[in-house]
Amino acid sequence: MKRRNDIRNIAIIAHVDHGKTTLVDKILAYTGHFDERDKPVDQFMDQNDLERERGITIVSKNITATYKGVNINIIDTPGHADFGGEVERVLNMADGVLLLVDAFEGPMPQTRYVLSKALSLDKKVVVIVNKVDKDNCRPEEVQEMVFDLMCELEAAEDQLDFPTIYGSAKNGWMGPDYKKQEPDVSYLLDQILEHIPGPQLIEGTLQFQITAIDHSNYIGRIAIGKVNRGTIKAGQMISLVKKDGSIQKLRIKELFGFKGQERESREIISAGDICAVSGIEKFEIGDTISDLESPEAMPPITMDEPTMSMLFTVNNSPFFGKEGKFVTSRQLRDRLMKETEKNLALRVEETESPEVFNVHGRGVLHLSILIETMRRESYELQVGKPRVLTKESPNGKLEPIEELVIDCPDNFSGTVIDMVTKRMGELEKMEPRGGMMHLEFKVPTRGLIGLKNIMLTATAGEAIMYHRFSHYGPWKGEIESRNKGVMIASEPGEAIPFAMNKLQETGHFFIPPGDAIYEGQIVGEHSRENDLVVNLTKAKKLTNIRAAGSDDKVKLPPPKVMSLEQAMEYIADDEYVEITPGHIRLRKILLKESDRKRVANPALVHIKF
Repeated sequence: MKRRNDIRNIAIIAHVDHGKTTLVDKILAYTGHFDERDKPVDQFMDQNDLERERGITIVSKNITATYKGVNINIIDTPGHADFGGEVERVLNMADGVLLLVDAFEGPMPQTRYVLSKALSLDKKVVVIVNKVDKDNCRPEEVQEMVFDLMCELEAAEDQLDFPTIYGSAKNGWMGPDYKKQEPDVSYLLDQILEHIPGPQLIEGTLQFQITAIDHSNYIGRIAIGKVNRGTIKAGQMISLVKKDGSIQKLRIKELFGFKGQERESREIISAGDICAVSGIEKFEIGDTISDLESPEAMPPITMDEPTMSMLFTVNNSPFFGKEGKFVTSRQLRDRLMKETEKNLALRVEETESPEVFNVHGRGVLHLSILIETMRRESYELQVGKPRVLTKESPNGKLEPIEELVIDCPDNFSGTVIDMVTKRMGELEKMEPRGGMMHLEFKVPTRGLIGLKNIMLTATAGEAIMYHRFSHYGPWKGEIESRNKGVMIASEPGEAIPFAMNKLQETGHFFIPPGDAIYEGQIVGEHSRENDLVVNLTKAKKLTNIRAAGSDDKVKLPPPKVMSLEQAMEYIADDEYVEITPGHIRLRKILLKESDRKRVANPALVHIKF
């Protein structure tokens, strides 16, 4: 079997915040790639604002570092299971993987998820134990944990014979011994050249599967992928084989290779290399660019199915159109359909109402990233409560089950176990780990909705929680949801401190004094189980009689400000989250109290739309 020795295609697998983006920056700096100011590249793999703010990789990207005459194509993979759709296609381009793990935490659930994909595709693995300079780190123990995990995932014998590299990406070194600091990352690059095979050379005509999409304002849509066999040339006539089997004859306009983080124009690219192609406007991920005369499609890219759905609808609140540019149902539909072209794990279903869309995704984070992106693009919309997608089987209804891992201080472990078991979770593993208690559960996806909020409150913010999809299992029955009612504004206007002060004992507020509110908006959480309608626009009556103490300043506690994910998980069946460029508001679907009283079942409220 012939292989190219001048190229290595590798994907990086790592859990959130284990140092993958930092390591790539150090490799780029070591191999002589700098930004336009001749400074080391910073956070190249996290390019958009959301990735930088949250410290997570959402969309996979690739760079090329040249070392000892070999082009090393490094492809980033998202660490979160909600972005499994990205992972699947990324691994199709790689011939090997770098598995990066934290020297204290070891392999985490999302690491396990991506690694299982890589092993099933027969990829060679190089293990990097990062952050060996941290206190309480345990590099040797973590290396054993990685070996046990790979055995558990049924890795092949040659995959189990993996090299282990130790180092600190933050300090810019990698080496064979964690006790001895090396001057740079050259040892890692040498190990990549030695252990990761070059791409296989397959005899035959052109085959190139599109695995990513980019867009340029100057040249339009750009298809990115690996040339599986043959060669591809600028200006060449090709056949585009669609996923449905149809074939289109087209001409490639421009061809680009990668150098560092930049694209550079090329005339020809051979099998095994990753490239970008322009001139083909109508294509989808998974389509094959093939020979003009004898087109041959590559196997389709299989995807993990969505497990959760949410209703997306136009913003019809009294404040609609005040902040956003895109507020109509047509604009919302076009944006969602555009997202499905590159976000493979997303599905959009149109409903009987032209204003409502049922959007299916991989989890609350997956959907919230889309919503936050749209919000920053100046869209206004409303979303309903997240719901899990069930399946029917001969033995009854099935629902998605997740593996949940929680690390918390020992004194909170009883509280955490009680919370998860109330949500139909089953404790599978419990062990002390580095001063923390490590707990593993199997829990229905429904049970995770809203769990993070109450768990952080109950553990004083010290619990660390990760989860990933496991399988579909039998329906577990009813799960307790939010056990508190909400406070609902009865009048539009401005929230007056005097009125809020009088209601302090009934619950806590989500809005600050002086905020503009409308009838039906949720302004706080009630201390009891029932909803409470309140008037926050009621001012103090002014008289010419003064009494001692009556003119004291009002003192209000700060409002509870929710993130987008927290708001999505908090709402009930008869509530919406209203999202605009400047605000995240909670509201009842039916704004008038008289309308809400007429509808006894909250689940039927959606029929109104």
